[in-house]
Amino acid sequence: MEVLATRVLLQARDFDATLAFYEAALGLHRFREFGAPPHRGVVFFLGGGYLEVTETPSEDASDPPHGVRVWLQVRDLDAVVAELRGAGVAITEPPEHKPWGLIEATVHDPDGLPLILVEIPEDHPMRRDTR
Repeated sequence: MEVLATRVLLQARDFDATLAFYEAALGLHRFREFGAPPHRGVVFFLGGGYLEVTETPSEDASDPPHGVRVWLQVRDLDAVVAELRGAGVAITEPPEHKPWGLIEATVHDPDGLPLILVEIPEDHPMRRDTR
């Protein structure tokens, strides 16, 4: 299988609140928009992939699947956490150096989806792997 691109798909219960969270609070940039109510969608750049948020009629919306999280690598986790706090985003789990060597913090989107914010320390093996 040859993978050409990746995209995380989110069906938002509150489309406008979810757009505000990802665009205004997190600062993601739009790649494209499509559709008209009640079937709108916005695709955001997400590092090496994309995040697509679609409008979902409330009767079709469901809770995020248990165990699903979005992993977002950042350069400076403390700076990102300060920026998010300033934008009114609640930090569910503050930055912590994890046993596996990464520094992680957690926030949740308006539908409760956990976003794991990750900084890779200079001495971590992921920094040395050139693949």
